Amino acid sequence: MVAELERRYPPAWAEEWDRVGLVVGDPATAVRRVACVVDVVPETVDEALAAGADMIVAHHPLLLRGVSSVAATSFKGRIVHRLIKADVALHVAHTNADTANPGVSDALAARFGLTGLRPLHPAAPGSPAAGDGRGIGRIGELPTPMTLAELTRHAAAVLPVTAWGVRAAGDPDRTVRTLAVSGGSGDAFLAEATAAGVDAFLTADLRHHPAGEHLAAGGPALLDAAHWATERPWLDDLAAHLRAALGVETIVSDLDTDPWTVHAAAPTVAEKEPRP
Repeated sequence: MVAELERRYPPAWAEEWDRVGLVVGDPATAVRRVACVVDVVPETVDEALAAGADMIVAHHPLLLRGVSSVAATSFKGRIVHRLIKADVALHVAHTNADTANPGVSDALAARFGLTGLRPLHPAAPGSPAAGDGRGIGRIGELPTPMTLAELTRHAAAVLPVTAWGVRAAGDPDRTVRTLAVSGGSGDAFLAEATAAGVDAFLTADLRHHPAGEHLAAGGPALLDAAHWATERPWLDDLAAHLRAALGVETIVSDLDTDPWTVHAAAPTVAEKEPRP
């Protein structure tokens, strides 16, 4: 199992700061059932153990930053203890899965039916991941042009449901033909979306000042979805590959692990006006 995961998502493709690969478990242990999750949190671990999984494959690292203890006095330490006691392995494919082709953003692009895909941020020449269309994000053509307002509603319909939903920045009537997408936090790629000449860029975790400055400089329209929702589609591709390549059973978690759980739309000006 570990060998196949590292063949499809080599650890060398990960960013230098990232922490990917086997976190808990023995590579020699047989795996018959795999749980695919975005986040390793108590709820997804509960789901995996209840389903009898032998391994969890997660997108986000459980232990991204260095630790000096995994004592069961923190929620991460308790997760490590639970997995070891249950003899359940944990493997992480993060930025190496973002860079892969197909990878996280290919699954996101498929939700919009994008064609003619190419990387938004190609892997650097000479790097282990260079070539073969690998890199962060994808750019493609929509099957049918839409206004930004239409595309925003469409995004909310085709992406997994979250309280966050989808918000957009730009002229609602702007026609969108070319769309860039990047699963997860994507505001580091605003300049590249502009340079690519796309009509709109969909990602997550966009911030006020970078987004405002991007639009003021004439950049493409922006769509900001929930982080979890932009990466959840990849789990289906991951699960399908593991079934086909290794014949294992797979469980895909639909537990919404986005931290934002309540959303209220602001009232219109007319609604806020005092009644006589």
